[in-house]
Amino acid sequence: MGRPKVKIYYLLMPLAMLYGMVVFIRNKLFDWRVLKSQSFPLPVICIGNLAVGGTGKTPHTEYVARLLKDRVRTAVLSRGYGRRTRGFALVGKYSDPDGTGDEPQQIKYKFGDDIIVAVDESRRDGIARLLAAEDKPGAIILDDAMQHRYVKPGLTIMLTSYDRPFTDDTLLPAGRLRENPGEKHRADIIIVTKCPDGLTPIDYRIMRNKIKPYPYQRLFFTTFAYGDLRRVDDDARLPLAAIGRDCPIL
Repeated sequence: MGRPKVKIYYLLMPLAMLYGMVVFIRNKLFDWRVLKSQSFPLPVICIGNLAVGGTGKTPHTEYVARLLKDRVRTAVLSRGYGRRTRGFALVGKYSDPDGTGDEPQQIKYKFGDDIIVAVDESRRDGIARLLAAEDKPGAIILDDAMQHRYVKPGLTIMLTSYDRPFTDDTLLPAGRLRENPGEKHRADIIIVTKCPDGLTPIDYRIMRNKIKPYPYQRLFFTTFAYGDLRRVDDDARLPLAAIGRDCPIL
């Protein structure tokens, strides 16, 4: 069963090497300031990862927003993945996900007017639009923006999943990495997500030795706990344990 996957992996490796060279050159152009990263006069927090796929960026974005919202007017700026529109748009609690993306709409639905949620494929332009608005934020969280280097964040939080850390992966299309593993140096905080229950001190040490954080980086471990299901129309709650019993969901 494993042979076809191995063959495909080796067939894709030349493309992965070519992709890696392009990404390496792009990052070096930013490092050498040939391509410019723009700073902004307020706290900008970037939450992202080196890989495609789910490492839990949206739940961690919500967690940071929850920490900030009572201290400073907070905005979440996302690309709005999957939407059918382009450019800048503010997200309302009942916005059409086709126009804003489902995850930004989910965040806005949860927080309501407690935070600002906006989408723009250009994070730099999106920040400028937010700062020009009457309801101006005092802090901005960039959701999934580690590869958007035209903005220079004040804090970068990089996520990697416990079951497939970036150290055990390879570049697209042979693997899932969007950037070389060495680009972890841009992170201020590294969070290992989706950790199983019951990890021992040895498990933490093994993962730390894999990731090898730099002295200036903080390493954290998180896990997910799932709450009740909630209906969008009336906010009614349904315990997860009720699924499979004679209990209507819709």
